[in-house]
Amino acid sequence: MTEARSVSEADLHAYVDGFLHEADRARVERFLADNPDAAQTVADWQEQNEEFRLAFAGYEMSRPSDMKLLAGGLVRDTPRPRRHLALAAATVMVFALGAIGGHYGPKMFETPEIRLAYTEILPREARNAFLVYAGEVRHPVEVFANEEAHLATWLGKRLSIADLKVPNLQMLGFKLIGGRLLPVGGKPGAMFMYEDQTGQRVTVLVGRNRDNRTTGFRFASASKVETFYWIDGELGYAVTGEISRDMLQKIAEECYRQFPS
Repeated sequence: MTEARSVSEADLHAYVDGFLHEADRARVERFLADNPDAAQTVADWQEQNEEFRLAFAGYEMSRPSDMKLLAGGLVRDTPRPRRHLALAAATVMVFALGAIGGHYGPKMFETPEIRLAYTEILPREARNAFLVYAGEVRHPVEVFANEEAHLATWLGKRLSIADLKVPNLQMLGFKLIGGRLLPVGGKPGAMFMYEDQTGQRVTVLVGRNRDNRTTGFRFASASKVETFYWIDGELGYAVTGEISRDMLQKIAEECYRQFPS
């Protein structure tokens, strides 16, 4: 009974993620042997982790330079310096913990199963949207740039964001094509599409998860498609394109400055 009481839910998550030392791991395994319900829960978590790993097998792991790149960019002078410093600190923490496949460890979140699921869903949805729509010639978006005010109002209403703004990326050489409504994690999401003078396109995805209260930053890469995504309170954002990480970061920083907090 004493050992059973000593195994907490946090211990179980740490066991699943491989964060326990040998002695603690043995203690948890003895607990699981005597508690079939808990053992089944752990098995379900392990299966979920494996599904995530397989789904993102094509994504490369975070590069060592990413921590410096992201933290350095987010602490530049902006209209919201205090918020940038807080998010930069969160960025450093995420990379310092050695994130693997988007899993940052249970102690980063109050309810890991919710946070981890959304951090996996967001880059996947962003990449899929880019691959589906960026190559479209006649119908890449539902509402074109000549109706930008309507686009912002319409998508803002669907996402329950009263002051949703369509990011202006012209200073970076990308002109708005338009946007569309699309699902993100089974809920209404928004996608904005941009194009430069060479015809290179990037997309900006916005999703909402009311259960989400965590902010994190990460790059994901599959083939030539790069995605930079972050979660700010209830809102998740992702910038995707077949462009360099340096340019992707600049676009993401500009979007971050313009989106509502």
